[in-house]
Amino acid sequence: MQYRYITKDKLKVSQLGFGTMRFPIINNDSSLIDEDKTKEMFDYAIENGVNYIDTAYNYHQGKSETFIGKYLKNGLREKVYLTTKLPVWLVETYDDFERLLDEQLEKLQTDYIDFYLLHSLHEKPWRKIADLNVFKFLKEAKEKGKIKYVGFSFHDEFSLFKGIVDSFDWDICQIQLNYLDRDYQAGLKGLSYAKEKDISVVIMEPIKGGKLADPPNDILKIWDANEIKRSPAEWALRWLYNLDDISIVLSGMSTMEQVMENIETASTATSLTHKETKLIDKVTAVYKDKVKVGCTGCEYCLPCPSNVSIPNIFELYNNMFVYGTVNESKESYKKLIELEKAVNNCVECGACEDICPQHLNVIELLKEAEKAMI
Repeated sequence: MQYRYITKDKLKVSQLGFGTMRFPIINNDSSLIDEDKTKEMFDYAIENGVNYIDTAYNYHQGKSETFIGKYLKNGLREKVYLTTKLPVWLVETYDDFERLLDEQLEKLQTDYIDFYLLHSLHEKPWRKIADLNVFKFLKEAKEKGKIKYVGFSFHDEFSLFKGIVDSFDWDICQIQLNYLDRDYQAGLKGLSYAKEKDISVVIMEPIKGGKLADPPNDILKIWDANEIKRSPAEWALRWLYNLDDISIVLSGMSTMEQVMENIETASTATSLTHKETKLIDKVTAVYKDKVKVGCTGCEYCLPCPSNVSIPNIFELYNNMFVYGTVNESKESYKKLIELEKAVNNCVECGACEDICPQHLNVIELLKEAEKAMI
């Protein structure tokens, strides 16, 4: 395993972190973790140098923290850095901050959390918890020894990311980044800005929820044409390991095979050659040419007066052509129809088009998306 450093204290961490929202499950029920298989995966990962585990309050319907607490209690807690996240959407009063933290400490069966993140920050919850003086809570929790380092995970535009970075003396931040999402949300600009402010960066969604691991045939042919044979997942991870400003790349691994492959990649990854970076750029361009709607998912168009789930519809539509998820997109769209959030609820008021920062012809594009998915 290769290691990097995190925080100003230069803690030595494995460059592959174990994300815990995609454990193997029983009967297709995300609340029923297959504990035997997951334990085997963790045993192998820790034995082979992984020392960073990332969980959250809501993963596996609240069962991820409980499993990890049980797993780590027999002498393994001190072998890993443990990260979990404050569910900011559940906070209504200042007292909720510590109540939730204490609940997480109990579930994790530990006296302290190494890295405590404000989870999934975007505009509305960020303003709410800032008004409730979350900074005071974080300082007090550190003083009490309940948490050692503080940070946030982020899902919004770069301008908000920059404002959050500048608001507090953070130790780390967690952002979505992969070779397709270079300019999405915080993106590469956010990575650079965080390092400028001496904040360590942890990466989530390196394989875009698994989509980059199972590419359509035309993308697969590009990878296969290279003289060095690597899986699509390995190419995605190596692109990130090539960026020096990253401390950890998280992977939400679901099988032992994924654990073994990702550890092998993290243990052997070297700097990419110019030819290799050009190959990844070529794959990126082909993917982007498949995009039907230039929606960035900023959600400025929400809430829609007619309750149409605009960004979700465009994402499903794009995924059909970019990743070949035809059946999955159509099934998801049926659920939106049942929830009365589909295109047939649109009254063409134009409110979305007036506010869209990408200046999209939203109404016509929604009709095109509906036609493809019904």
